[in-house]
Amino acid sequence: MKRIIAMLLVVLSSCSISYKFNGASINYDTTKTISIANFPIKAALVYPPLEELFTNSLKNAYTRQTRLQIVNSNGDLQLEGEITNYDLTPQAVTENAYASQTRLTITVRVRFTNTKDPQFDLDQSFSGYKDFSSTQMLTDVQDELIQQITDELVDQIFNATVANW
Repeated sequence: MKRIIAMLLVVLSSCSISYKFNGASINYDTTKTISIANFPIKAALVYPPLEELFTNSLKNAYTRQTRLQIVNSNGDLQLEGEITNYDLTPQAVTENAYASQTRLTITVRVRFTNTKDPQFDLDQSFSGYKDFSSTQMLTDVQDELIQQITDELVDQIFNATVANW
């Protein structure tokens, strides 16, 4: 009986279950801050509100989903980069040679530095797009599309930088 109890204690003590509901894999003992620089628009086609919207969305994601404190510079984690592409392309050409859909694509280059664990540093581009009907004017749908694409890009960047997926 003592043998069974001892084996049960060994098995139970060696098992642990860990849940991270936000998906972040951060050692908060060593990593406490993040600095997120503005992401200027370097694309040929420019939509001026995009820089502020994108940068603020990134900051909000890290604030909501981690316990990191945002600092102006020299954070334990550092995000910087630029918006390199803001492009419209025709999609789904119909039989009369007109595009029935137009695709808005946004590409962002991100440089991520993890000062506590440099093996997780990255320099990568992320892209997101949304299609809309060619019967609509871009100005009518642009804000909604940009918000959707920005949300998608922020999720991609968050996962690549601190979720370690």
